[in-house]
Amino acid sequence: MSLDNNYIWFLMLFVNYSFITLAFRFFKKEGLFAWVILSSVLANIQVLKTVELFGFVTTLGNIIYGTSFLATDILGECYSKKEAKKAVWMGVFALVATTVVMQISLWFYPHSSDVIQGPLSAIFGIMPRIMVSSLTAYICSQHFDVWFYHRLKEKFPAKLWIRNNFSTMISQLLDNIIFTLMAFWGVFELEVLWQIFISTYLLKWVVAFLDTPVIYWAKNYHQRKVLNAKALV
Repeated sequence: MSLDNNYIWFLMLFVNYSFITLAFRFFKKEGLFAWVILSSVLANIQVLKTVELFGFVTTLGNIIYGTSFLATDILGECYSKKEAKKAVWMGVFALVATTVVMQISLWFYPHSSDVIQGPLSAIFGIMPRIMVSSLTAYICSQHFDVWFYHRLKEKFPAKLWIRNNFSTMISQLLDNIIFTLMAFWGVFELEVLWQIFISTYLLKWVVAFLDTPVIYWAKNYHQRKVLNAKALV
């Protein structure tokens, strides 16, 4: 018996939060850099799949893409604005490199025994449009997120939940507007396009809200490690 999409979505949420927590726990900021790279690539593959969640037509990729904002927020909170911006550009590089390499891979003429050319073409053949749309949305929204996060940090230094949630939610709205129009305008009917826009933003909003305990844990964990390191000096 197959699982309901709604239950799978919550499972995906738990798995993504678990992995980003483990990445930071074992590899520190390098783990978050790796997660941003991974999420930028996987999100642009997952977004090609359209599903129904909670009664709405939507695309996948909202969870793992949302965690890339969580990763840059943790980097900005625990390290610096410079490290957060560095992660953004690493994600951009990873997406461009993946798209270019896979486009060249598709140029190879497959052997008669090959069975994967069709699926690869179906996934990566459409990726140039997705990449341009995603890069535009990603660069604009992530840079806004880093900037707005630190502006909120200046105004509300003791309110981590405010800067984490509001910076991500507003950045995700900007991202959603740019990406949905560039990637799917003319691909879906207007009614379906509107459903995708609303549903993807609502899901990203939920992801942003539910990641609050993760960033609090990350900050506390980082502070404990710093204090322990100073105590050993």
